Amino acid sequence: MTQDPLPVTRIPRTGLPAHAVVVGDPARAAAVAALLDGAEEVSYHREYRVFSGSWKGVPVVVASHGVGGPGAILLFQELADAGVHTLLRFGTAGAMKPGIGDGDLVVAEAAVRDDGVTQQLLPPEYPAVAAPEAVLALQRAAREQGAAHHRGIVWTRAAFQPGLIPLFSYDGAGLAAIEMELSALLVTASLRGLVAGGVLVIDGANADELVDKETTGGYDPHREVVAAGVERGAVVALEALRLLAEDNREDRA
Repeated sequence: MTQDPLPVTRIPRTGLPAHAVVVGDPARAAAVAALLDGAEEVSYHREYRVFSGSWKGVPVVVASHGVGGPGAILLFQELADAGVHTLLRFGTAGAMKPGIGDGDLVVAEAAVRDDGVTQQLLPPEYPAVAAPEAVLALQRAAREQGAAHHRGIVWTRAAFQPGLIPLFSYDGAGLAAIEMELSALLVTASLRGLVAGGVLVIDGANADELVDKETTGGYDPHREVVAAGVERGAVVALEALRLLAEDNREDRA
């Protein structure tokens, strides 16, 4: 590690791979890093646990950002400061559309900016969109892995628990899933000229059930069907990074 790490995450200012998978849970970061060749822990400060290694010859960063957009955006900004230019968020989400089941993957095309932080950086009309090449790479990787998957717009919402404001104010809008950090990544990427996207594992079968379970305390993301989806999703995210790295090399050739 460098002697002068970046201030919030304590990651090195230089020397990291250019491609990254970002996740919420530090334990999930370790699990994804365990799939890499030559994985090493680079730093671990607060919720920010960072590994480097390689996936099928492609140098990769795996980093955790914690829960919620305000903390996550600090990791995304400092990874960009350190030279990372391609970031894929791999996380969990609740389904908002019929036909999307537990353990399925959702490849995000864009996100609703209800993240609690980007509204303080840009007007609400500014979109949070995934890079088209990231969407296509994730979809291709999911197909090649035989993973059940869907594409669509996700809702990034700062509040996990329902409150007095109706949770499903986007009923009828065709949203695929709800999660907590993706729009912060997509907006950061647009502002910094990065390539970014996201793939999410469904841990709640549908929106109505998810609200009921959150309200009653019965929400359980630690089921076997979700764990199997997380295992598949980790490989999909890493494979998509490999595809993006290969495309980048071809573009430079």
